Amino acid sequence: MEAFWIKALQLIVALALLVTIHEFGHYFFARVFGIKVEKFYLFFNPWFSLFKYKPKPKKGEPKLDKHGNPKATWRDTEYGIGWVPLGGYCKIAGMIDESMDKEQMAKDPEPWEFRSKPAWQRLFVMVGGVLFNLLLAFVIYAGIAFYWGEKTIEFRDASLGYDYVESAHKAGFQDGDIPLTADGRELSMQDRQVLMRMAEAKQITVQRPGVGEVTIDLPEDFIMQLNNDKGFFSLRVPVVVKDIQKGMPAAEAGIQAGDSIIAVGGVSAPDYVNFTAQLEAHKGEPTTVTAMRDGVEQEFNLTPTENGKIGITLTPVTDIYPVTEVKYNLLEAMPKGVEIGTNTLVMYVGSLKHLFTKEGATSIGGFGAIGNMFPERWNWLSFWEITAFLSVILAFMNIIPIPALDGGHVMFVLWEMVTRRKPSEKFLEYAQMCGMAFLLVLLVYANGLDLIRSIF
Repeated sequence: MEAFWIKALQLIVALALLVTIHEFGHYFFARVFGIKVEKFYLFFNPWFSLFKYKPKPKKGEPKLDKHGNPKATWRDTEYGIGWVPLGGYCKIAGMIDESMDKEQMAKDPEPWEFRSKPAWQRLFVMVGGVLFNLLLAFVIYAGIAFYWGEKTIEFRDASLGYDYVESAHKAGFQDGDIPLTADGRELSMQDRQVLMRMAEAKQITVQRPGVGEVTIDLPEDFIMQLNNDKGFFSLRVPVVVKDIQKGMPAAEAGIQAGDSIIAVGGVSAPDYVNFTAQLEAHKGEPTTVTAMRDGVEQEFNLTPTENGKIGITLTPVTDIYPVTEVKYNLLEAMPKGVEIGTNTLVMYVGSLKHLFTKEGATSIGGFGAIGNMFPERWNWLSFWEITAFLSVILAFMNIIPIPALDGGHVMFVLWEMVTRRKPSEKFLEYAQMCGMAFLLVLLVYANGLDLIRSIF
């Protein structure tokens, strides 16, 4: 239950940041062009708000624009936080949006309204959210490169290989395989798109223990099969003892720091996953633990606790395998952030082709699927990487030309700029309602699939 709340908290914090930046993009350009913004809200606020603030009008005569009309200011906006953490909104005066404020639209246009501005200014206002989400992703990726750099363990250096999910097993992978190439191209963990390249490849060559190089032909829908397994492979971590806890079975049996455990109860357990599984199978009962010490195999008799523990601390995997580390200064990190963000966008857009398959339609997820992307324990590196990825997704999804999304508004503005004919307000109202209905159905469908998966 604790893991659920940690994931939920990370999701809410990430969404709060992404939504605030997205809506601020609209707000920023609206203010640049003198358009009045009536409300700026994080999360939705039906019936009531958790917090709201409306600045007092500035004393004295209002500022006038170059035409002598009252100038819109930040004080015209009500700022607040809603109680439904599913998004947010920026209500721009004179714009047909999700608020469906027909009363305002029935009045004569005011000079500070959205509908009174030239098409090119309205276009900037509508793409502002998408632009700011992309900029946020670039900044986060640059920050990651600057603060953490890039630390990777190359495939060839992971001597124990990797454990694979069930779909990968069915495709021909075996636990312990070390990936070498995908469609003839050498694989590197420094490539942030390496998992996507592998999942979309036709052939992958691996180094198989005791066999040598093996080529695996992947099925066409392999990436969708992996999506159902929520993963592909995980690094096999050797069980090398770092510290011994006094009074615990390992200490009493004579196991020492530096020992490399290779078996439990006569069953091979060279990596952490198999090791813990065997301890669980022998908890509370006498068994043997086999370890290598200075190149010599030794056997120890002990009884794991009722929790399947023997009282050892493992040596970090980065102290066992060679680590490739790349550091970036601030000037180097900025273009690196743009590069990573751009590559992530290209990778994501390319992966959308799989949605138009039977498997893809059933793999769509809602807030539950997004929340499951976050780790069960708070990790700042993972949090920022996932948040940057979600920012890229939010940017692209919003620019899709569907009424009610930013892309829908952009489509109509571009139509106006090309044809010199502005769509009627009645047409825009109907388009907005159709778009909102479609998005509502999609929202229910995606979250319904999450619910079904959680139950079955």
